[in-house]
Amino acid sequence: MKEKNNDYGRIKNEESPIVYVIQHIAGTAEGRPKINIMGAAEYGKFKFLLPELSQIIFSPGPLIFKLRKALKDFTTEDYLLLTGDPAIIGVACSIVSDMTNGRYNLLKWDKQERQYYPIEINLYEKGEIDVN
Repeated sequence: MKEKNNDYGRIKNEESPIVYVIQHIAGTAEGRPKINIMGAAEYGKFKFLLPELSQIIFSPGPLIFKLRKALKDFTTEDYLLLTGDPAIIGVACSIVSDMTNGRYNLLKWDKQERQYYPIEINLYEKGEIDVN
């Protein structure tokens, strides 16, 4: 059964949210990923966007096109798992922000607690700014 997502008018299945993993974890190709992201699975099903060795070098256009296509179904209920090249992470956040009017979720790893925490981003929040 499908339901309309009222925030942005896109149709989404009534399934759990999706965790968009920006890049496969380094070492995945050899069968020895450097980090374990399985804790993020409690927030939704994984969807991997790019291979682990993807980079933006001199011509970002094709990679941006590929990311836009892979993120086309992203909603405010989904999450970004920020893995890989920082430049690609920045582009992915920009694409998602553009699609959701600045509102999206990401998962932040807490080294001390050894778990992921969800963070809600709202770039256009009108609350007071505390600069202390």
